[in-house]
Amino acid sequence: MNDILSAFSVVFSFNAMLMIFLGTLAGVIIGALPGLTVNMGIALLMPLTFSFQGMTGILMLLGVYCGAIYGGSISAILINTPGTPASAATILDGYPMAMKGEAGRALGLSTTSSVFGGVFSTICLILISPLLAKVAVGLSAPEYFALAVFGISIITSVSSQSIIKGLMGGCLGLAIATVGLDPMTAGFRFTFDSVYLMGGISFVPILVGLFAFSQGMISMEDNFRGDENRKVQVAIKRILPTWADLKRVFPTQLRSSAIGTVIGAIPGTGGDIASYISYTEAKRWSKHPEEFGHGSIEGTSAPEAGANAVSGGAMVPLLTLGIPGDGATAIMMGAFMVQGLSLGPLLFTEHPVEVNTIFIGLMVANIVMGCIGFAGLRLSTKIMDVPRRVLVPIILTLCAVGAYSVNHTMIDVFVMMAAGVLGYILIKLDFSMSPIVIGIILGPMAETNLRRTLAMSNGDYSVFFTRPICLSFLVIAVFTLFIPIVGPRVWAWWKKRSGGPVLAQVNSPE
Repeated sequence: MNDILSAFSVVFSFNAMLMIFLGTLAGVIIGALPGLTVNMGIALLMPLTFSFQGMTGILMLLGVYCGAIYGGSISAILINTPGTPASAATILDGYPMAMKGEAGRALGLSTTSSVFGGVFSTICLILISPLLAKVAVGLSAPEYFALAVFGISIITSVSSQSIIKGLMGGCLGLAIATVGLDPMTAGFRFTFDSVYLMGGISFVPILVGLFAFSQGMISMEDNFRGDENRKVQVAIKRILPTWADLKRVFPTQLRSSAIGTVIGAIPGTGGDIASYISYTEAKRWSKHPEEFGHGSIEGTSAPEAGANAVSGGAMVPLLTLGIPGDGATAIMMGAFMVQGLSLGPLLFTEHPVEVNTIFIGLMVANIVMGCIGFAGLRLSTKIMDVPRRVLVPIILTLCAVGAYSVNHTMIDVFVMMAAGVLGYILIKLDFSMSPIVIGIILGPMAETNLRRTLAMSNGDYSVFFTRPICLSFLVIAVFTLFIPIVGPRVWAWWKKRSGGPVLAQVNSPE
């Protein structure tokens, strides 16, 4: 009880509440601007958290995380362009509602559903995480190696359309992780007689470069082409949902929130998958399926509840096992590491106040997100009017400042710019950045625990197959690697056999 009270005092302090508000506000704006993603927002603002004491910086990132997922629905409803991939399904019914003069109603329902999904998943996080941590607290080096392999295996799920490119990105991340001192012998590896490389390549500049600087370059290219955001042509009237609307969409919100929480807890998935599955199930269970695609309120509510429920679900494997649930939590994992918090089951026993702070902070961030949403919906049309020629210089400047603030050296700025150029090239080649980050984060964990295990067993590899938990994680890892390859084929075969239409890939806006 003392830990919970201490956590409340941390979250509800003036500085923490201010950072949660600013982080959530920044997240909503970033999510609402097409081309700026959740990952980019977290990577861009993460260096700013290093100057904050305690958990204040982490709480700000939680606000960014929640706000950015919700913010994507604003542009999806108003200009038929999803601000984030998680809001792609919201277009299907949100934009038709706006075209019928019900933009305010659609935005109100999306805001309500987003808050409902976020709060629901946070409650599930609070109930599930301690129980899972108690089970995982007895893990040792072999199990942690298997966990790391399982985490690395999700790169096939978070990669782009090409699984081969995802594997290549993961290998690049693993290669970057080997630079520096050997974790067991302290020998030099790929340092090229550079003092800077002896400590390894700094993680934060790479992160900012891959996710933020590269997107800034892409936005600058679009600006030169003259591809500006479309202006909003719809008027926003009533924004508060009626009691009849809330009563009608409540079953849909509940079902979609459960779906989003479960999908978020599965490493390698994300809000885009959760939103489409939630939309599909809402249509399946609806009494009026013919309304879907023409402005259905269930079709607008379902993807938002499912996408925002991913936030709490994705934190379950992150906190309990140290495995990021999606690309955003992979970036946040770096912020936890910088703050000296070792994620995993021991986090719940060694840092109980910090864990409860995360629980309460995530709940508060979702509530603040709803307050900001309803208070600013009438001004949301102005967000889309921000020209890229103004936005891009701000983004690039923040990238340079953020990279420099880590170690106060210009080398980090040059590393960030090099990573940004590399990220720009890889994005043009349809590579995903998340596998690279996962490889950088989990590579050292896999290597260190592999070598510790072999030292314990005198080089006997059978130890990985004689320990049930270790073997289970390795089997799941193999399954995770191959399910993106065989899954679509099995699904297509099943739909063909059952006589139903073969659906498009779940993470495709089409």
